[in-house]
Amino acid sequence: MKFLLTSAGIKNPSIHNALVDLLGKPIAESSALCIPTAIYPFPGGPAMAYRFIRGPLCELGWQSLGVLELTALPSIPAEYWIAAVQETDALLVWGGDVLYLGRWMRESGLADLLPALRETVYVGVSAGSMVTAPIFGETYDDPQTPFVIATGLGLVDFAVLPHLNHADHPESSTANVERMAAAVPVPTYAIDDQTAIKVIDGAVEVVSEGHWQRFTPQGGT
Repeated sequence: MKFLLTSAGIKNPSIHNALVDLLGKPIAESSALCIPTAIYPFPGGPAMAYRFIRGPLCELGWQSLGVLELTALPSIPAEYWIAAVQETDALLVWGGDVLYLGRWMRESGLADLLPALRETVYVGVSAGSMVTAPIFGETYDDPQTPFVIATGLGLVDFAVLPHLNHADHPESSTANVERMAAAVPVPTYAIDDQTAIKVIDGAVEVVSEGHWQRFTPQGGT
């Protein structure tokens, strides 16, 4: 696969151009499937899923657009949804609860299919980006488990911490991100909403009109 891992979607011309480059053709000539699954565990999840489907990422001007709901896939013939995934140019994987998303990526069978999709562009947003890592850290409001280390899908060889220094995400301040990254045993990219990580055949390129930091497992940058 080819990857465009973002914090908040296609937020500036640089990230937009990176998406077009990965597709190898204009967005108007490309098809996409959007995956809202990760948002459902949140309060108001169904409404937020609708806003995603009607939102900027899905309304970039795709030639065709469909919805791939992971929780539905185990109950339908695999050949139906696998064909749809294989034929699409891009998968738009929305944010939300990364642990829930990882669970349904695996239970649906999509996780097993992804490595074979050589030309498909995986566009991750927040949790949709985080889940691609071999291992990641996630913050939660529960004081008993404020930071959770979990196994990701291993589609890339680094971790992503989104929303760097965002006013609505105090858990993603530089100081907090540095502590979280030190607990993750793979390189970690902390990215703000104006930054994306582009990956082709394992080669990593940071595309940014904002701010980002890379942390090594030893805690360096």
